[in-house]
Amino acid sequence: MENIFKLKQEENKPSKKASNFTWEGLGDIKNGRANLGEETPVLVYRLLEFTMLDVLTREFGEEKALDLFRKAGFLAGKELAENLLDLRQDFSGFVSQLQKVLKDLKIGIMRIEEADEKAESLMLTVGEDLDCSGLPNTNEVVCHYDEGFFEGVLYAYTGKKYRVVEVDCWAKGDRVCRFQGQRLVSQHEEE
Repeated sequence: MENIFKLKQEENKPSKKASNFTWEGLGDIKNGRANLGEETPVLVYRLLEFTMLDVLTREFGEEKALDLFRKAGFLAGKELAENLLDLRQDFSGFVSQLQKVLKDLKIGIMRIEEADEKAESLMLTVGEDLDCSGLPNTNEVVCHYDEGFFEGVLYAYTGKKYRVVEVDCWAKGDRVCRFQGQRLVSQHEEE
């Protein structure tokens, strides 16, 4: 099997492909972890996430690091939606299926608080969020990866770009994470 982490382009030359990631590259987790199983503690996930963010912030600055986290979240959300969800459903069916997948994977408990009929604007919450539930109150939103994740999920479903911004967060003293999503209108659509 090819090493999924191996650089696919010449050193210091960016790839022209949108991504080198493949869903198949995640491997056969069930077979590969026959004794330990497919799950891992939240502590391990956060250790990976927060140390990665720390290194990226020190290397590139906070703004660039958060941008990279959003981009990684977008890719993850898009791939999850394309590989685990039926994207042909109506919006209600899609949301129900997304809620079930997020809960089954223990990412969080998602609820839609508001959404227009065309899903151009929506407000959603995530309870028991994998990224932040239980963090100390630092009076800031910290779920930047999740912002990108939901942008990617919405893009996979609609084929349209969204901007998703976290407005409430456990780390801000709230007990759920709340995200405002708005479809971005391209210059072509405005004409």
